[in-house]
Amino acid sequence: MDQILFILTYIAVTASSVSGALEARKHQMDIVGATTIAYVNAFGGGTLRDMMLGRTPVFWINDPWLTVTTFVFAIITFYRLDTFSTRLLITADAIGLSIFSILGATYALQLNISPIVAILMGVVTGIFGGVLRDVLSNRIPNVFRQSTELYATCSFIGTSLFIVLDAFEINALFASLTGAAMVFILRLFAVGFKVTLPPP
Repeated sequence: MDQILFILTYIAVTASSVSGALEARKHQMDIVGATTIAYVNAFGGGTLRDMMLGRTPVFWINDPWLTVTTFVFAIITFYRLDTFSTRLLITADAIGLSIFSILGATYALQLNISPIVAILMGVVTGIFGGVLRDVLSNRIPNVFRQSTELYATCSFIGTSLFIVLDAFEINALFASLTGAAMVFILRLFAVGFKVTLPPP
């Protein structure tokens, strides 16, 4: 299971680095802004999770190659893409959201924390990097905007599914991939069909 978590972490960090750098390009930032946004997007949620769970040093300090990976993919994304791609931004962001959500819940369960708190840890891990990214981009975070397609809700549903499968002692890899796939599919469905939460 540790090897699976290792691989998933690198996939999530890479995807979040790409989406962060794309977001910086969208707001016409320079390379310093792009790498900063990439780091915040990739590490923000996991850092908050580890601090709340008392897991120190936080995950990216324990593995310096995560920092290198983020830096490399931020630079490649910023300089090598000829045109800004909304589709790539949405897809990369959905990958990061889905995997980070499951990772957050998994680490909480390893500490024998209650299922509902584990779900919340998954949601926090999935969305908080994006919240910091949007704040640094000088805008209200997408996850809090009424007009934004389902985001935190996708994380909540997929993470809840993962927790239920884990409670029934389903294979850990299957449960993780199923939960992550649910988050990813729901997010793309919400974007494609403009699904939002009901207004007041």
